[in-house]
Formats: sequence, C-alpha cells, structure tokens
Amino acid sequence: MKVSFGSWAFSFGPYASHPVPFLEIAERLAAAGYDGIEVCGFQPHLSIEDYPDGPGRREVARRLSNLGLAVSGYSADFTLVNPSLDGNKQTYLDLFQRNIEMCEAIGSPSIRVDTCTAPGVVPDEETGEVMKRLAEVWNQAAELAAKADIRVLWEFEPGFEFNKPSEVVKLHAMVDHPNFSLLFDTAHAHMCSVICARQGSQQEKLEGGVAEFLRLCGNRIGHLHLVDSDGTLLGEETSTHRPFGEGQIPFFKLAPKLQALKVEWWCVDLCFWEDAWSQIEPSLHYVRSLQRAGA
Repeated sequence: MKVSFGSWAFSFGPYASHPVPFLEIAERLAAAGYDGIEVCGFQPHLSIEDYPDGPGRREVARRLSNLGLAVSGYSADFTLVNPSLDGNKQTYLDLFQRNIEMCEAIGSPSIRVDTCTAPGVVPDEETGEVMKRLAEVWNQAAELAAKADIRVLWEFEPGFEFNKPSEVVKLHAMVDHPNFSLLFDTAHAHMCSVICARQGSQQEKLEGGVAEFLRLCGNRIGHLHLVDSDGTLLGEETSTHRPFGEGQIPFFKLAPKLQALKVEWWCVDLCFWEDAWSQIEPSLHYVRSLQRAGA
C-alpha cells in the first residue's frame, strides 16, 4: 500500500495563521520518502477559486510529478452547499462537477465528501427523508465522478450527522452506487464506535471497537486515514487527532485487518495537530512498520 500525508494539516487549526505553502509541503514529503500527498481543496491550498484554470492546475501536477509524488485524493470544499437540504441538489452537483475537473487536472483518483450537517440538527422524524435526499444526491454525484474515473469517498465523523456505525452502513447502502465508498478515518472510527461522541441520548457503542467497525464496513471502505485518538473531541466538535502511539487505538492489532482491505492508499491525517510538521518522518516510519506487521 502507498503512503501519503494530508496537506490540510498545515493549513487548518494551529497553522491557519501561518499556513505552509502547498508545494513546500510536497517537497518535504518527497524528501521524507512518501509516495504521495492528499490535497486540501480549501484555501490557501488547491481550491477551485485559487486555481480556476487548467494551466495553473497542470503546473501543480507537473511539479508534483517532478518530485515523484502522486496525489492520493482531493478534499473538496463543499461547506457552502449542504447536499442534504431540500433545493440544494443541482447547486451541489454543479459545484461537485467543478471539483471533479480539478481532480482530473491534478491526477486525483478520488474526491472526499461529508454530510455538511452537524449532529442533532436533523429532527428524528425527518431522519429518513434527509437520508433519502442525501443518498439521491450522492448517487448522482458518484455517477458524474465515474465518468471521469474518480471515486467518491464519504468521510463520516462525530462532527457531522449520521455518525453512528449503523447509520454509516445504512447510508452507504442507500447511495447504492459502485463508485461510492467510505473513507475510514481511524480516529473518527474510534470516537464513533467506542466513545460514541455526539450521538445524543441513544448512543451506539461497538464492544469490539474499531476492529468491529472495520468488520461492519468491510468492502464498503475505499480509502484510509490513519491517526491516533485519545478519546477526546477537539473544541467539542470533531475527533482530536494525535500522533501514533499517543492515543488509545491498538494499531498493531488492527494491522492485519487494515492490510486485508486492499485499499491503494494509507493517508496520514494530523489535522489540527499543533506540531504536525515534526511528525512527518515519524509518521511514515510508523505506517511502514504497520504495513510490515500486517503483511
């Protein structure tokens, strides 16, 4: 499996006031020995606003190629268009198509999506209708992406609606498209299956934790984000992402199960970690050791 690192770690949170330029990140990852970089589609990295035309995008692709780095995925910015809201369907699909064109230009094999809705916002009596509406939008998005040979990946997490294990499996099944898969982030999986963060009064805990969650999702998983979790939320919103070995996830026990997924990329995700820059080399060494352990 190839290993990449998410560029958003150096533009969000602690780095927001002094983001590291995208190509500087790429140079560091290449020097460290990574196979690729996962691209943040939010400003100031590779947003469709900052890179609106083909020549600028192709130049980035050329620079990455010269460094020997592939693109493992593209995290698009859909924050202004909630796909689950009635009336947003065509606006979302139009924005989705623009991001697909970015993926094509930079050579990304996949595009990340989320529900764009905070947990608890959808009333219980409207859950079925909202899931149906969201599934219809993502089904059409998956079809659009399939024409460009780009996979759609849904990243579930405690900070967004539909974060219970059964909801994750159910919504994936409702989308019902072969080009739509789950993005399994280990920290989010821990928070959703063990801590049951932001699940309201009816929590859904898996006794087998992340390992059981992996089994439930099975071949629905199309991509991995790897990072440790200490069981806390960052700002009471999303999973705290910690460097490997500083949390509660038993990675070496999980290694054979992760390896069995046969996904192409394992992406290190240190989003919002204050010193992610110093973790570039240690993270690669840790992931490579996991891959050897799981072989």
